[in-house]
Amino acid sequence: MQARVHRIAAAGPDDVSGLLALARSGHLDPARVVAVLGKTEGNGCVNDFTRGFGTASLKAALAGLTGRSAAEVEQDVLFVMSGGTEGGLSPHWLVFEVLSGSAPPVSGRMALALGCARTRPFAPHEVGRMAQIHATAAAVRTAMAAAGIAGPQDVHYVQVKCPLLTRARMEQARLGGHSVATGDTYASMGVSRGASALGVALALGEVDEERLSDSAVCEDLSLFSSRASASAGVELLENQILVIGNSDAWSGNLLAAHDVMSDAIDAAAFARAMQAAGIAPGIPVAPADAARLMGVLVKAEASRSGLIRGARHTMLDDSDIPASRHARALVGGALGAICGLTSIFVSGGAEHQGPDGGGPVAVIVERIGNAAY
Repeated sequence: MQARVHRIAAAGPDDVSGLLALARSGHLDPARVVAVLGKTEGNGCVNDFTRGFGTASLKAALAGLTGRSAAEVEQDVLFVMSGGTEGGLSPHWLVFEVLSGSAPPVSGRMALALGCARTRPFAPHEVGRMAQIHATAAAVRTAMAAAGIAGPQDVHYVQVKCPLLTRARMEQARLGGHSVATGDTYASMGVSRGASALGVALALGEVDEERLSDSAVCEDLSLFSSRASASAGVELLENQILVIGNSDAWSGNLLAAHDVMSDAIDAAAFARAMQAAGIAPGIPVAPADAARLMGVLVKAEASRSGLIRGARHTMLDDSDIPASRHARALVGGALGAICGLTSIFVSGGAEHQGPDGGGPVAVIVERIGNAAY
């Protein structure tokens, strides 16, 4: 198998013109698309319906291109929409395509590998709790096996789309005699992301199961995954999971690498990730190397301490704009200045996704020739 990644600019959450153009030119086989990650220009909060709008638009486009129904496309393709393009971030789609029967793998050389899985739908009282952690861990392992990824060391990013709690879903739980993890709809995004990230950490052996509990979610921040990225939305009830890694069973010239930002301005972690994938460090990165960046994926979070390297930040004190929106703009600007890109997949809210105030960063890079890295 061979993975291909297409980064497509979006003029709005319903703009599928770039996808259609690639398909009609023969540069993308719509029947082979397995996942789409999207940055949409909503607020990234509970009422951000640009995520659902984007998903519906993409499903309809792929259905029209392949002759499938929208329901069939929804079963075959993962749609992970992340709202919020604050600052200079540019709305875009990252389209992941898997080709079979392509050139055989090169002996001894790893290549980008993709695995997809879904959990069952969660009842409202399960969101943000151990049921979500365990189901996510099982789905991550399923995706790794499906992708032929040998072990956790070859996993470089796990993107999870997870549900949140609306007032109606909370009332559903109450009528069924259940409590919920939080009575705040906005906070429910955090506990869902946090439980999902801990599920990734459990699957990858980054945390011990005996340390996990309902009460640890969003409280014990010493527990985290160095490769999880979770984005919550109102448009689904289950967790949808894309595992991005490398495998010697795959062919092609794409390679993934990752590192962990210790705080929101840790550009050195981004440089290390690029260097691990064969891009020479530099500020800015050389234009020829920047052109080899097929995808940049990163988490953004306002540290709970209220400090960045000892200096006070005010992201948590702003009553008008949620801290996650500030964090996306900050991290997007810091990394964009290095790589010369604004179409960076920056997802806000990094509960248990890297250390407090930091977060995982991953790159997908096109190799030069037959380089072995």
